[in-house]
Amino acid sequence: MKLRIGSRESRLAVIQSRMVMEKIAEAEPAAELELVTMKTTGDKILDKTLNKIGGKGLFVRELDQALREEKVDFTVHSLKDMPMEVPGDLPLVAFSIREDPRDVLVLPEGAAEIDPAKPIGCSSRRRQLQLKKLFPDLAIEPVRGNVQTRLAKLEAGQFSALVLAAAGLKRLGLEDRISRYFSVEEILPAAGQGILAVQTRKGMDTNCLRLVQDEESACCARAERVFVRALNGGCSSPVAAHAVAEGTLLTLTGFYVSPDERIQRKGSLSGSVTEAETLGKALARQLKEGECQ
Repeated sequence: MKLRIGSRESRLAVIQSRMVMEKIAEAEPAAELELVTMKTTGDKILDKTLNKIGGKGLFVRELDQALREEKVDFTVHSLKDMPMEVPGDLPLVAFSIREDPRDVLVLPEGAAEIDPAKPIGCSSRRRQLQLKKLFPDLAIEPVRGNVQTRLAKLEAGQFSALVLAAAGLKRLGLEDRISRYFSVEEILPAAGQGILAVQTRKGMDTNCLRLVQDEESACCARAERVFVRALNGGCSSPVAAHAVAEGTLLTLTGFYVSPDERIQRKGSLSGSVTEAETLGKALARQLKEGECQ
């Protein structure tokens, strides 16, 4: 059995894809695995913010096409970068165990604190809005590119600090660059942050992914993504969600932002892990209508 795994060509994407491939190899030792990398539209356009060029869906377009043309059998994604609406013919079929979902602050090497004369580099509107409450007097400007590109811009003096996902830095072996972890109360993560998702063609045999799949992550992912979808928030939207499963109890925390960004609310709701999607819809409605704060 030969299986081709599609991935973006960035170092982090390749590491994440190889993590999934290791689990497949463990489940199917006889399988012949091939990694197929490609540059996506989102990787090529680095001089504009994502909301101006079509959102994070630009990171999956070429990978989706490769699946449909049967050039690859599975594709691996950071779930937080996946569009909330997934094509019916290309389902998400496995969710990995979750890495640290928190956002972190990265300072230039040797620096002990943020230089107020320079902006903080931050890629998403979700982070920007929450950072403004933590650092109301500091400038925050967008930064694009993979982790290494962003770190290079930081070291070149363009920014006083960066805000990145802990999961990516840890997978890259760059945990020592983390200057501060933001609690989920300070900055609520993007829906799916820290989880890897595997996508394939409808009808494909997915038994080889049985050691990739983590049921707790899958449950949390469903709740978080339904919450964002219910608020019509794409993956470039400032809307955020984070779920925690403890036994049979699922607690979902959401961040609602009105279209004009004047109203911003956070709130939580708990229920059974079997009702993840119901929980997501209910919390979205309550936050939108101001029923819980």
